[in-house]
Amino acid sequence: MNNKTLKLIISGVALSALVGFSPATTQASESVSLATADNRISDTRFRTMSIQGIDIAYREAGDPSNPAVVLLHGFPTSSHMFRELIPQLADKYHIIAPDYPGFGASAMPAVDKFEYSFANFANVVNELLEEKSIDRYAMYLMDYGAPVGYRLFAKHPERVSGFIIQNGNAYDEGLEAFWDPIKAYWADPSTANREQLRGALLTIEATQWQWTHGIPEDKLELVSPDNWHHDQYLLERPGNKDIQLAMFLSYGTNVAEYSNWQALFREHQPPALIVWGKGDYIFPVSGAHPYESDLDTVEKHILDTGHFALETHLEFISQKMDAFLDNTAG
Repeated sequence: MNNKTLKLIISGVALSALVGFSPATTQASESVSLATADNRISDTRFRTMSIQGIDIAYREAGDPSNPAVVLLHGFPTSSHMFRELIPQLADKYHIIAPDYPGFGASAMPAVDKFEYSFANFANVVNELLEEKSIDRYAMYLMDYGAPVGYRLFAKHPERVSGFIIQNGNAYDEGLEAFWDPIKAYWADPSTANREQLRGALLTIEATQWQWTHGIPEDKLELVSPDNWHHDQYLLERPGNKDIQLAMFLSYGTNVAEYSNWQALFREHQPPALIVWGKGDYIFPVSGAHPYESDLDTVEKHILDTGHFALETHLEFISQKMDAFLDNTAG
């Protein structure tokens, strides 16, 4: 057999293989692969729902037939703070993490076109959950998420299977020196007091401080600068700082509700997992301990970190949550 004949035979075999391996077969194979990837129910979906005439963004993951866990974010962030926690939980739980109006990817109507208050934020989240037919859930409460969540609890205590409380306050003892200028704003919402807060709390320096203060030096490299740059980008949208100042003023209405929430704790006794960063200057550890005076079932962990404890203690918190939810969710 000469070289020319051998080349013809090899070409024929190659052509036969190509005919058998048609583009249609390739496309079908790719479609199956893509469909499998796209249909993983534990993957996070980024969705919106129209509530009170505006688009409310929320992250959703997990099987809706599984026990529900609602993640309520703090200031100045959004559901973005839960981006790494959600995949830790979504295989076993149905996760909902909304962005409040004016936060994250939710719509941001002007401050004179929408009721920016903690009472109304609770109404928005409640409507979202009801529209999705979620009537039983545990809640992760952090910073602003605590008063939003406790207002939900006050509306429907029978729906709440338990609290995961992460630097979220419900007691006077938890409002220390950080809150003095904000308390002055509650007492006198003057332009001078308002502008003092704008300059002190809504700058890139203040946002970075929130993400990093109280974290041990050897753990600071775990905190991505993306966090404060992401938050500050949203704060700098025209009109957003006015929204944040409205929310600072509204926070005073939460303090008036503390005794009511505490009475509901004593009456309904929801179990609680407390994971609290002891280096947090905004919500210091003095706010963690009083829960035990009102709740019978409390598992408490004081962590060597700051305000955003998930940045340094994701694995610890997710594992404790999994064990806690196994016993309480549903």
